[in-house]
Amino acid sequence: MKIILNQDVPTLGEEGDVKIVANGYARNYLIPKKMAIPYNKQGLKILEAKKVSIEKRKEEKRVAATDLKERLEAEEIVFQMSAGESGKLFGSVSNTMVADELTKRGYSIDKKRVEIPDHTIRNIGSYNVQIKLYENKEAVIKLKVEKAEQKA
Repeated sequence: MKIILNQDVPTLGEEGDVKIVANGYARNYLIPKKMAIPYNKQGLKILEAKKVSIEKRKEEKRVAATDLKERLEAEEIVFQMSAGESGKLFGSVSNTMVADELTKRGYSIDKKRVEIPDHTIRNIGSYNVQIKLYENKEAVIKLKVEKAEQKA
């Protein structure tokens, strides 16, 4: 079934996008929750009427993503972790840990948007972590993993 999205749907698309989805998904979920409207003459008229405001919101998201990218790239995250003599961590640093640390610093980043090389970090060192923002914008954060001092 062809639909027009009324709002951003995380795994599907953005407001104003025309998508093809399963009939049941459209009829039982998207349309009753007012997330989408059927793709027909009436739906196209509604889309044309809202096109200017949709484009304005998309531009605001682009500007916000650029600003967020600049602020994120100024950040450096340091984790103190227990590690063995060879530098191998007892545990690992995951995207959830990075997202939680960013939340503590005032950013609202979903853990699914954080991309760590090889999915987890298991050794001491410096790493670059990518964070997907809006459209093709990505921020790169410096992440440093240090050995925590052992208490006797």
